[in-house]
Amino acid sequence: MQNTILQVNDVSLNYYDKNFETKALQSISFNVLEGEFVSIVGPSGCGKSSLLSIIAGLLTECSGEVLVTDNMAVGYMLQKDYLFEWRTIWQNTLLGLEIQNILTEEKKDYVTNLLKKYGLYEFKDHKPSQLSGGMRQRAALIRTLAIEPKILLLDEPFSALDYQNRLAVSDEIASIIKTERKTAILVTHDIAEAVSLSDRVIVLSKRPAVVKSIHETKFSQENLTAIEKRETAEFRKYFNNIWKELEQNVL
Repeated sequence: MQNTILQVNDVSLNYYDKNFETKALQSISFNVLEGEFVSIVGPSGCGKSSLLSIIAGLLTECSGEVLVTDNMAVGYMLQKDYLFEWRTIWQNTLLGLEIQNILTEEKKDYVTNLLKKYGLYEFKDHKPSQLSGGMRQRAALIRTLAIEPKILLLDEPFSALDYQNRLAVSDEIASIIKTERKTAILVTHDIAEAVSLSDRVIVLSKRPAVVKSIHETKFSQENLTAIEKRETAEFRKYFNNIWKELEQNVL
């Protein structure tokens, strides 16, 4: 039986300026189980990325509560890879450990094993500009995994890639996350991506965002890749249902 690793309870968020109050999130509640891959979709500007920032503890001006089991480490993977060009791939993957002052020989060995496991070790002395977009995303993920988080927050990490590379890289990154047995929460505007990668898809309404529905995605054939799932009847059913819900939100 899977344990609950994250609880989001009645979270609301308002933005203020001199003249206006904007309600962004309203009473958002959901749980995430250990080892789950959960996606969050919703209309543009509904507060999806803000919700991730709240979960990460980066945005605190909100009401409600976010409970993470045993204060487990949370890793954040952003829309861009943010690899520093003046550092090698090896140096980039160690950056989080350096910032947290936990760069031990044991941690270095762990990162070395990740680079070997996911095909980047021979490129460890290269600069980011010498790698393909997919390889850069792998390096960014290894940098995030290096701190050994229990939960990965993914804020549209594939949006900068062209369509063909996006399919391949998203499939690859999801496979790595599953292999490493991490819990993941993905924010995306791509319904197909959400359905093909996730165990559950949380649909938010337009602003002020509420949880409109939660779809559990089950496929009759096991161990399908994300790309293979897109060819199934179940995928089309989930895609159409979520698309209709989102279409209603923007009319």
